[in-house]
Amino acid sequence: MTNLWHAFLSLAGAFVASGTALGQPTTDAFPCPQQIADVATCYSAKMPTGALVLTAMPKKWNGNLIVFAHGGPGPLPVNAAPLSAGGFARYAIEVKLGYAWVGSTYRYLGFGVRQSAEDTEQARQYFSDRFGKPKRTILHGASYGGLVGAKLIERYGKNYDGVFFNSGMLAGAIAGYQFRADLRAVYQYYCKNLPRPDEMQYPIWMGLPANSKLTLDELTARVDECTGIAKPTSARTEQQKKNLANILSVGGFRDIVLIRNMQYATFNFRDIAAITKGKSPFSNMRSKYRGSDDDAALNRDVPRFESDPAGIAALKADAEPNAALSIPVVAIHSINDPQVSVKAEAAYRDLAKSTGSSARLVQAYTDEPAHTAQSDPEIAAALDALMQWVEKGTRPSPQSIAGACKSLSATVPGPCRYHPEFEPKGYE
Repeated sequence: MTNLWHAFLSLAGAFVASGTALGQPTTDAFPCPQQIADVATCYSAKMPTGALVLTAMPKKWNGNLIVFAHGGPGPLPVNAAPLSAGGFARYAIEVKLGYAWVGSTYRYLGFGVRQSAEDTEQARQYFSDRFGKPKRTILHGASYGGLVGAKLIERYGKNYDGVFFNSGMLAGAIAGYQFRADLRAVYQYYCKNLPRPDEMQYPIWMGLPANSKLTLDELTARVDECTGIAKPTSARTEQQKKNLANILSVGGFRDIVLIRNMQYATFNFRDIAAITKGKSPFSNMRSKYRGSDDDAALNRDVPRFESDPAGIAALKADAEPNAALSIPVVAIHSINDPQVSVKAEAAYRDLAKSTGSSARLVQAYTDEPAHTAQSDPEIAAALDALMQWVEKGTRPSPQSIAGACKSLSATVPGPCRYHPEFEPKGYE
């Protein structure tokens, strides 16, 4: 989930407090975050769906628009008031480069790709109605917003000139979320508290029953109860240390993302169960778990679940790209992304190949050990490469993007960490 989602929610809370009524969206000026306050004017509007739209209009507009699809999705509706608008800084470079910028909170903070794509398209339409048709319209999807964007262009591609993804979940939810389904099974083997033995039992892949009242804080408390994740290492019991070490080793990720992955694998999986009408799109019947202190016992006794064809079909319809690329796409991704595996890019590359649209896709790779953490010059270089492709027909390469980043770093602060020769392997 990107920090910009936090900015959206903070602005949304303030906007709702202003008392603007539902109906036709009303545009209100809004103080820009300090990162762009000197170069732009900002506006907010509430859509009839309930989604909030945020716009930044540069004082020196280059005539082009970036439509942003944010990450997440939020595991539960949250109180927006405490969340900081400072997350807008994450992509402030785009506004500083002269692009107008618009994005939607999405009407629902949980999982639902097609609906989120519709909300993003409505944000684009709102901008055009309110500020006029831009010269070029670029879709930017980050993290989960990459999957939203990939589905959006399949339906609304004619409204866009190009696409930029960073750290996008482009493989679709089944392949992209399988590791979290496995996490829930492994977690339950060690922790046995989601559900507890005296609570209503439910299939682990489902995340939670539809009527569960479990909160984010209560989930965190249960994970901490089992692993001590919220405590200093010195305050953890030996059993907690053992549980945590096994879960992380089998899962293959770091402790800093355990809570976030458990949130997704709990609350978002409940959303997915609603989309699939209770039919499982995931299976761990053939998963072989490795890296624990007793793999034989783990694989023998871990909870197992099988997928259902109807569940697979329903989730693919909502959350898996399946069409040829109709416009130029530049995607960048960290080789070491701890939240959305770089393998997602291999899946998108294979889709482009299978649909005969490889010529419309360029992928480049950085090596920061964090999610959606590409630097300003890395983002600016990829975006400029896309614009050159859109306007002049000059298809970039990973090498040309890396070279452009080094040139830009003289004036745009930040590192260039591109690895032009890297090619990701796909999911097994």
